[in-house]
Amino acid sequence: MNSFSSFKKTLGPGILFASTAIGVSHLVQSTKAGALFGFGLIWAILAANILKYPFFEFGSRYANATGKSIIYGYLKLGKWALWTYFIITVGSMFFVCAAVGKVTTGFMQNLFQLQKFGFQNLTSTFLIFSICGLLLIIGKFTVLDQFIKVIGIILLLSTIVAFILCLYNGPISQEFTFIEYFPLKKEGLLFLIPLMGWMPTAIDLSSWNSLWTLEKIKSTHYHPTLKETLFEFNLGYLISGFLSICFMTMGAFLIYGTETTIASESHLFANQIVHLYTNVFGDWSYIIIASSTFSIMFGTCIAVFDGYSRALKRASELLIPRFLKYRYLYNLNVIVIVVGSFLIIWQFEYTNNFGILVNFATALSFVVAPIVAVFNYAIVKKHLDKKFQPPKWLNSLSILGIFYLVIFTLFYLFQNFIF
Repeated sequence: MNSFSSFKKTLGPGILFASTAIGVSHLVQSTKAGALFGFGLIWAILAANILKYPFFEFGSRYANATGKSIIYGYLKLGKWALWTYFIITVGSMFFVCAAVGKVTTGFMQNLFQLQKFGFQNLTSTFLIFSICGLLLIIGKFTVLDQFIKVIGIILLLSTIVAFILCLYNGPISQEFTFIEYFPLKKEGLLFLIPLMGWMPTAIDLSSWNSLWTLEKIKSTHYHPTLKETLFEFNLGYLISGFLSICFMTMGAFLIYGTETTIASESHLFANQIVHLYTNVFGDWSYIIIASSTFSIMFGTCIAVFDGYSRALKRASELLIPRFLKYRYLYNLNVIVIVVGSFLIIWQFEYTNNFGILVNFATALSFVVAPIVAVFNYAIVKKHLDKKFQPPKWLNSLSILGIFYLVIFTLFYLFQNFIF
């Protein structure tokens, strides 16, 4: 089998990862970081992408080496570790899915102008959640895998072109400077953890890499080498990291230093994101950009529902073996997560500010990140054969990453609950 054919059979999990990351952390948080602080928080984006990398890589590495998901690895650490992961998953999944769903709803309303037809926020959210749930129950991984590849390529190419044109045209503000400093003001500190929480995405989602890797092997009947699996994952990770800088740059060049304020309503913010592109390409591109940004958020929404449903299913089966007999456990999980996430959005609806929900979900993900990071490091260190062990530099980076997560989590808790 030639290398290109092997790559085609391996391609999928890394692209799914990139799609999940590009959703909220890039379209929303990276753009806002540039719009609010210029390049003052570029160090935070780079640090999060670099120092979180080992823990996502370990998910793909473990799945390829053992043929099992890293969730099984949590059980090998001890049932207490798997229960901890299960509690983290249940405690965060509704808020994460709600935040992603809220942003997706905004992009859908912007594209189809649903409010003109009497579709209010909750009605639009119900529609998008119902479609996502039905697609997963009917098509499962195959639909998700094929859909993400097409839409991801469209958004990737358009974002790269917009990024290059932004650099060519330069910033709108005449007072803009490339040398920005860490924003020590309160608003900068409060935005820091939500920005890094999902940059590139939440660490507890690292188990999805292993689940998607195994599902890809199952659907293609091809077990790639470790090198092939990691190459595919690294490609997706690099794309995700590069795009985070692209979105930050567009926010910095096209909004920072101007009188434009970031909209608090999701559909208005979506309109601002689309106009970042049209300001570069021209008004003719509006429908193309609006379609691709909605599509990538729609893909992200499907991906988080799928990821949490798979993770919950596998953790439940390992904790309570009789669940292995339940044929429709995945479908039941999809329904529970869809309903629970919708209720969260319903509770937050009175605020009319999607940023509150997004910031809460991202901060929650960052606070639990050190626990999952330690688990992933311990699993790879203790339960992989020597030939599958990560190189020394990656071990060192993972230790540094754990310290980074712990320090900033304590900083966040101190700022919000003690200071």
